[in-house]
Amino acid sequence: MAGIKDVAAAAGVSVATVSRVLNAHPSVSADAHARVLAAVDRLGYRPNAVARSLRTAQTRTLGLIISDVMNPYFTELARSVEEQARALGYSVIIGNADESPRLQDDHVRTLLDRRIDGLLVSPTDGGSPQLLDAARAGTPTVFVDRWIPGVDVPVVRADGRAAVRDLVAHLHGLGHRRLAIIAGPAATTTGSERVDAFRAALGEYGLELPEEYVGQGDFQAESGRRVTEAFLALPEPPEVVFAADNLMALGALDAIRARGLHLPDDIALAAFDDIPWFVHTDPPVTAIAQPTGELGRAAVRALAALIEGRPARSVTLPARLVVRRSCGAPATAAAHPSRPRPRSNP
Repeated sequence: MAGIKDVAAAAGVSVATVSRVLNAHPSVSADAHARVLAAVDRLGYRPNAVARSLRTAQTRTLGLIISDVMNPYFTELARSVEEQARALGYSVIIGNADESPRLQDDHVRTLLDRRIDGLLVSPTDGGSPQLLDAARAGTPTVFVDRWIPGVDVPVVRADGRAAVRDLVAHLHGLGHRRLAIIAGPAATTTGSERVDAFRAALGEYGLELPEEYVGQGDFQAESGRRVTEAFLALPEPPEVVFAADNLMALGALDAIRARGLHLPDDIALAAFDDIPWFVHTDPPVTAIAQPTGELGRAAVRALAALIEGRPARSVTLPARLVVRRSCGAPATAAAHPSRPRPRSNP
C-alpha cells in the first residue's frame, strides 16, 4: 500500500506539502495541490478517500454521539444507525458521552476535527456548549431520542405518552393505587417528559403522585437501586415502581430482591425502554417499548437529506406497552382490588 512518502515522490513535493494538502491547509499553491491530489488518486493512497473528500468537500462519514453505550437501548440504536448509514454509502464514528456534557463536547470537537459530514446526537443533560455551537453554526445535525428545546434541528424520537397512559390503565385495572416513579435527569427532555406523562395519566384516574413517590435517578442502574431502597423504607411504600429507563429498572429489581421481596406479590415493577433481558427475568418485566430500529434508520435518512441539501423534517413514532407478569395478573387483582403490599423490615 502506498504511503505518504510515495505520494510526495510522485507529486514532486515534500512530505510536509502532502500533509498540508491532505489537511486542507491554505498555504499550498494550486499547482502543488493539483499534483498531490493526482498522485493520491494514482497511487490509491488511503483507498482514494482523502482525495475524494477534498474534491467533494465530503468524507461520507457521520458522527453518532450516544448518551450511554452500556444502555441496551442505545446499543440497538447505534446498530440501526450504522446499518442504515452503510446502506446509504456512509460510515459512522461513534462516541459515548456516558451521560457527561464534558465528554459530549469532547466528542463533538473530535468529530468536527475529522471533518464528518453531519452529527447524530442524543443530547445529555440538556446539551453542551460545543454541541449547541455546532448545531447553530449550520453543521448538519439531527437529534435522536432526546432533543434540546430552542435548537432548530430535526428531531427523531418516540412519543411515549399514550403508552404511559396504557401502563397506568393496566396498573389501575390490577388494583394498584400507590404508584411511584424513578425519574431520569430533569435536564433531559426524556427525563422530564416521562414524569409529566406519568403524573398526567395518574390524574385521569384521580390519583396523585406524591413528592415522596418521585425518586430522582440518572438513567444508571445504581440510581435505580438507591431510589427503590428509599421507596421501600417509606412508612407506606408504593405498590408499583415505574422506572423511566431499563437500567434503572434493573437497579430497582436488585433492590427488591435484596429485601427478599418478590414480583408481583410484594411489589410491582414496570419500565420504560423494553430490552431482551426483561423476558428472561422471573417474572418477565412489563415495559414500554420504543421502535428503536426505525428511530435509528429515520435519523440517518433525515441527516443524509440535510447533508445532500434536501429538506428534512422531524419524525415522531409511537411507543407501545408490552404487558408481562411483573405487575400481577388481572384475575388476582380483581379478587383483591385494594390488597396492601407486605413490607419487609429495613
